[in-house]
Amino acid sequence: MLLNSSVEYAERIAFIYRSADAEFEVNYQKLFDDALILAKAFSSHKVRKGSKVMLLSDNRYGWIVTDFALVSLGAISVPRGSDTPTRELEFILQHAECEFLVIETEMLLKAHEEMLKGLKNLKAIFVIEGGKTHRWFDNIYSYNDILKDRSISNSDTEHFIAQRYALSAEDIFTLIYTSGTTGVPKGVLLTHRNIMYNVCHLPELIDLQQDDSWVSILPSWHIFERAAEYVALSSGCSVVYSSVKTFAADLEKYQPTMVATVPRLWESMYSKVNQTLEKQNRRKARIFKLLVKISARYNYLRRIVRNQRPVFKKVFFLRRFWQKITAGLLLLLLTPLNLVAKKQLLLVQDKFGGRLRMAISGGGSLPPYLDEWIDAIGIRIVNAYGMTECAPAIAGRSVHCEVFGTLGPPIKNTELRIVGDDGDVLEAGEVGEIQLRGEQVFPGYYDNEEENAKAFTADGFFKTGDLGKLTVTGELVITGRSKEVIVLASGENIDPSRIESEITKLPFVSDAVLVGQDKKGLGALIVPDFEQLRSFISGKFDQGAETTDKLVMDKQSLNRVKAEINRLLHPKHGFKPFEKLQNIHFLDKEFKMGEELTNTLKKKRHVIETKYQEVITKILK
Repeated sequence: MLLNSSVEYAERIAFIYRSADAEFEVNYQKLFDDALILAKAFSSHKVRKGSKVMLLSDNRYGWIVTDFALVSLGAISVPRGSDTPTRELEFILQHAECEFLVIETEMLLKAHEEMLKGLKNLKAIFVIEGGKTHRWFDNIYSYNDILKDRSISNSDTEHFIAQRYALSAEDIFTLIYTSGTTGVPKGVLLTHRNIMYNVCHLPELIDLQQDDSWVSILPSWHIFERAAEYVALSSGCSVVYSSVKTFAADLEKYQPTMVATVPRLWESMYSKVNQTLEKQNRRKARIFKLLVKISARYNYLRRIVRNQRPVFKKVFFLRRFWQKITAGLLLLLLTPLNLVAKKQLLLVQDKFGGRLRMAISGGGSLPPYLDEWIDAIGIRIVNAYGMTECAPAIAGRSVHCEVFGTLGPPIKNTELRIVGDDGDVLEAGEVGEIQLRGEQVFPGYYDNEEENAKAFTADGFFKTGDLGKLTVTGELVITGRSKEVIVLASGENIDPSRIESEITKLPFVSDAVLVGQDKKGLGALIVPDFEQLRSFISGKFDQGAETTDKLVMDKQSLNRVKAEINRLLHPKHGFKPFEKLQNIHFLDKEFKMGEELTNTLKKKRHVIETKYQEVITKILK
């Protein structure tokens, strides 16, 4: 893929990135040259086909160059982000039996220095960003040390190109350790076939064009972002490396047509837009929310008329006909207001650069209220579902699927089924475990026969551990994760994500984690926005602003917030009586990536529950 793109799009811009406050543009020919030079240097240090190389780095141009250099040699990259804790890093290095380590900076090397000294398998350590560090009898080299000779001869080019013939589709491409939302990281082996399945089939899913440009913010080592970058490069697109700090500004500056994000980033944007309007002018904020409601309602009614809403069991044709007539009449009445709403909401699109034609949300389930909000403001959202074990694509609401409120059908050549507890395949509308089989499915976990035995069925289907159901027309809807389901002492099963999604609609809730496994009732650990919380308490209950410490401990404040939450979790909103909260607790610290959050900002429930075990026991006596 790299060789083809470097010939076909040689002069096109492949990457835009910043370094030391300067901006750089790299075309496809330069990417080819840089990968070749680094591959030659690695080879001289005995990096070979099958060598396992830990790549410990965040997003940067050097990451993708290193990645392609290793691919060309047939080496197996073992990527992680710079925030990986030392103990976890040591486990991965030892379990994967890594022979080499590529590390982003000298500072990062120093942070793990003591641990690395104790590892006997490491033949060499390469530092991407650093001065000349190599000394006699030392196995540490900076890229400046190993890249002294940057010349490329004809034989170098021929050798680099010819290396593709030493690779097969079944060779291991990478070894990615899961971020551990449910326990000890597992090493996911992905082959060239797994990766290329996504590269070949995802462009059609999103109708990718050569002149599309992407703004990249997710960790490059994570398979969702990695696949997005490979897909972009396969079609000659350009990728801008951004960061959490500069993301909003980069959207306006670079005006991308495509962006790949995770639900948590959309939650953040949703909160920021609404909070900014509230601070500027409450009347304007109310008008904006009304416009969003009008647009969302119009879109909903239009989809009923066009058969674009999910259907889980066949509806009698006369009833469906009546639904369409009713929706059509309401649609006519709403049309003038919708025209006004859509025109005004174009201003919000400017915040995303004004050219964004498609946003892809993956790495977790997008809550329905966010899906509707993004759709209402006029951004086409591809709500996608994938897993590291599938490199990552499983399903996506592509440009060819208009059934809103779903993840679309399984991707091309993917067999997907919903299975009950007894192993029987379920009908449309019935909830069970999602299982699948296809070219994107990994061959297994590295050196973990116990997990491999659990992961696959006798007929070769991968057991995802996710719960879902299919519409009558074959679109997928995720209903929860079987490993995350909370079982109360009464035996009731509860999916926490749906309730957490509802709670975070409140402006004073930054984040929430539902707890209550084996307890009589449910509780929630809440990360509040203290400024919004004070405003809520003083505005709702005519009470003066309180200090953060007092708000965290004050029983009256806790009870008032709990009552407000339980008002949302009412049966009239589709919640069951046992899904109300028995108690809540305010946390005074936000969840951090690499600690309570994975690198795609999903919550590590086992970590949170262990860390706050005493609090959970106290609030759910």
